[in-house]
Order: sequence, then C-alpha cells, then structure tokens
Amino acid sequence: QVQLVESGGDFVQAGGSLKLSCEASGSIHSIRGMGWYHRPAPGKQHELVARITTTGSIEYSDSAKGRFTISRDNGKNTLYLQMTDLKPEDTSVYYCNAELEFGLEYWGKGTLVTVSS
Repeated sequence: QVQLVESGGDFVQAGGSLKLSCEASGSIHSIRGMGWYHRPAPGKQHELVARITTTGSIEYSDSAKGRFTISRDNGKNTLYLQMTDLKPEDTSVYYCNAELEFGLEYWGKGTLVTVSS
C-alpha cells in the first residue's frame, strides 16, 4: 500500500502562487508515476492537472501548461506542484495520485486551493 498526504492548499488572490506538496510513504518502490488531479465538481471524476513518471516523462493539462510545474524529490519521497498566475477557475480540491503496477492506484485526501478574483 501507498499512503499519500497532501499539503500546501490555501486561499490566494488571482495572480498569486502556491506550492503543493504530496508526501508518499509505504510501498513507494512500486510507484510507476505520480500526479496531481482535481475534481471540477462533486460527483465528477478527477481530472488531470499534471503527472510525472519514474522515467521523468511529464504531462500537463492544457490549463496547467505554462503556469504549473510538477516536480519530485526522490530523497524526500515528495511530489510538488508549483502553481503560478492562479485564476479563480483553478479553485478546487487537488488530489495526489500514485500509479503502481497492474493498474493499482492510490489517492490522497486532497488539499483545497481557493483563488479569489
């Protein structure tokens, strides 16, 4: 199993920046990729914000490109999301995800980002 704990969510004004963190523990050697997702509305599926694989391949959503940067610190078992030029439409709960072999995945409980106009 993998445990994921997010932090860094906050209330910011439009144009501001935040850095989210996700600390992983447990069977981290089984992780093949990690990412940040958000849920645009209750009951809707998670949508990709950014993900990074263990080989360093990175993918961003169209809305994240140019504004957000995903990175990881393997020594600290931590995934980051640097968010800049935040917009009110970025307001959401951001979830950390870990992808393992055989389709297994784990989710954190999320961290709330609120952007005021």
